[in-house]
Amino acid sequence: MISAGRITSELRQVGNRYERAVAPEPDRRERRARDRALGLVPFAVMLPQELVRRLQQAQAGGVGLIELTAELLRKGRAG
Repeated sequence: MISAGRITSELRQVGNRYERAVAPEPDRRERRARDRALGLVPFAVMLPQELVRRLQQAQAGGVGLIELTAELLRKGRAG
């Protein structure tokens, strides 16, 4: 029987074949600096689970949650 540690070790040695296709995520400080440069302000809210599920489904199209939320807020405010 193969142990989980051995599998993990083998996977690390092989590497992630998709790693080159995915841009590395910026660390928290870099992300906050980028957000400040864009004029973004942290804004936490509590949302109903159903709305969150619908946002996550809409996000599956490749749009980030921040961009999607900003677009929806603009549309809601305009109409």
